[in-house]
Amino acid sequence: MKKQQSRQERRKFLRKAGISGFAALLGADIVFALPRGYIPIALEAKDPQSLFGKHPDMVTLNDQPWNVEAQAHLLDDKVTPDDKMFIRNNGLVPESIDVENWSLTIRGEAVNQEKTYSLKELKEKFPKHTYQLVLECGGNGRAEYFPPADGNQWTIGAVSCAEWTGIRLRDLLNEVGVKANAIYVGYHAADTHLSRDPNKEPISRGIPIEKAMEDETILAFQMNGKDIPLVHGHPLRLIASGFPASVSGKWINGLSIRDKIHDGEKMAPPSYSIPCETVEPGTSVPNEKMCVIEKMPVKSLITYPKIGAMIKEGQKLPIRGHAWTAEERISKTEYSIDFGASWKPCRTAAPKNRFAWQHFDAEIDFPKKGYYEIWVKATDNTGAAQPMLTPGWNPKGYINNSCHRIAIKVT
Repeated sequence: MKKQQSRQERRKFLRKAGISGFAALLGADIVFALPRGYIPIALEAKDPQSLFGKHPDMVTLNDQPWNVEAQAHLLDDKVTPDDKMFIRNNGLVPESIDVENWSLTIRGEAVNQEKTYSLKELKEKFPKHTYQLVLECGGNGRAEYFPPADGNQWTIGAVSCAEWTGIRLRDLLNEVGVKANAIYVGYHAADTHLSRDPNKEPISRGIPIEKAMEDETILAFQMNGKDIPLVHGHPLRLIASGFPASVSGKWINGLSIRDKIHDGEKMAPPSYSIPCETVEPGTSVPNEKMCVIEKMPVKSLITYPKIGAMIKEGQKLPIRGHAWTAEERISKTEYSIDFGASWKPCRTAAPKNRFAWQHFDAEIDFPKKGYYEIWVKATDNTGAAQPMLTPGWNPKGYINNSCHRIAIKVT
């Protein structure tokens, strides 16, 4: 928390500095008037390492808002640490968090009573639960689509599986009282729209009531045994693993229990939606023919070795990684070194709990010197398996679950 506080204090200092203060810090006059609340970019820390304590190998895709991904080898930990966890934001990170006075208000057409809880009440009144849960951006893998899709060009690193501690959303909803006509739970949060307009929400998505009632859908206040880092939602965030991570809202201060599908910002197509029927790549799809994504596909990631590894002829190569699914579990993982012509089994561990990723490993023999690619394919308990190539094109480049591949040279 000390690092978070120091970063917040720096921003507060800069905001109070005024034009003359900025000019002194910059060593030059500011010729034109600054927009209200704007900090000159020359004074802003622009790297996720100094701002958020991220690993130096993390890749920044955007800083307005912040979107930062891991590389595959950074995700080798069984439980994703803070410094290697991707950042996906739609607005500006809150600058002032008052934990002592933080509250959560539940309201909506399908709730028996509007009620507000302090953070302290949430922590003390309801049982705590801890789960390892996958969060994956719906656009993870977007960079592989052709024609290119709009949005941040995520490769493979917008995924994590940290350990989250909090209360079950179900316990809270049961106490408040949910009406029989409840269909959706929408969230509201303390982040700020990029325009800094206080009347605009940068994002307000939600989940069906059935998802809200699952054991593993929680309001979390700890990540990996500590307070959630500010950039990941401190002091309170929703975790609804198995759906696109955009439904797992950060900095939560409100929930709406709806008698219809939530209509908050970025709920309507084309946001987080794909064509209801397969379309030809490059096709323009009208919004009324788009369907909201509710389940992420089966997927896997090779985390060791790093792409481009070189080994000597006759040497066995250990590989390892993770596989995950929105369904119950991964039933098998397999690898191929002949571009998918044949597949051999990996050892696949059981998940820590539902919606946790599962670890796989294998040892590979190569027949002779040369260039190879290692492909890994996961299959879940419903029989759904990863495609070898990029799956059905969609205008926003969502839910790419093609096999992860790394290049190897045997010398």
